[in-house]
Amino acid sequence: MALTKKLLRIATRKSPLALKQANTVLQLLKQHWPNQPFELLPLVTSGDRLAVAGKGLFVKELEEALLDGRADLAVHSTKDMPAICPDGLFLAAICQRDNPLDVFISKQYASIQALPEQAIIGTASLRRQSQLLAYRSDLCIKPLRGNIQTRLSKLETGAYDAIILAAAGLERMGLTEHITELLADEFMLPACGQGALAIECRTDDLQLQSMLVPLNDPLSALCVRTERQVNTSLGGNCHVPLAVFCKPLSAHEILLRAKIGTSDGSFFIEDSQRGLLTEAWQLAENCTTALLAKGAAELLQAFTA
Repeated sequence: MALTKKLLRIATRKSPLALKQANTVLQLLKQHWPNQPFELLPLVTSGDRLAVAGKGLFVKELEEALLDGRADLAVHSTKDMPAICPDGLFLAAICQRDNPLDVFISKQYASIQALPEQAIIGTASLRRQSQLLAYRSDLCIKPLRGNIQTRLSKLETGAYDAIILAAAGLERMGLTEHITELLADEFMLPACGQGALAIECRTDDLQLQSMLVPLNDPLSALCVRTERQVNTSLGGNCHVPLAVFCKPLSAHEILLRAKIGTSDGSFFIEDSQRGLLTEAWQLAENCTTALLAKGAAELLQAFTA
């Protein structure tokens, strides 16, 4: 394929983790296209300015840079991506998924089970909160925001007995020594797309799309897109306690699970579907239908009203 000689700009947030992730993609691109010039374009997003986590808030300015031509591609944490891309943009590649699980971090306690009654756990995620309280209704959940370093420093001050973070971010930043316990997906079902990096570009940039093909991991992409299909159908976002996770069981089979709970963890709706990779779309449809039949729409509406 003939390469474009123009400089290709990669839009990214300015946070340490986002820059690390963008540099990872940059190095992959350089491996495949060593003669093609690339450059990072770090941007401050609404999510960074407001210090809140919300699907879309970490993405909007990056997508605007793609649409107005300042950037050619953007690197995102897939879990931050809204269910639907704006007109003119799409997810061209989903890289090989890193660790999709959550982790428990504490300076004093070895596990969630070991926490004393009324222990304070930091998380801004309703998904994590509902699953934690389903296991330990006595726990006190308090909001925790900011980048990884900020959240770890808040734990150090003693403001929290423990915090919950995504394993992938800690692993990418080389901070795994802080992890106290890896939370199995049977206990803490991950968020849609957690652990996967997505590359977004313009739909009309066919040359760039062909350059991104080697960065797309087919199995990771299948699982993540299956999760996103359920998330889109249910209208999920970070303000609802919706967990969706699809994982390979073998070279030919996947397991899809979804769970929606009340914020206090007292009630859950869940479903699981198992089938062949070739049945992924139908598994997502079956999962969505089953959840809606159990009252998912009404449960989710309580958080979006």
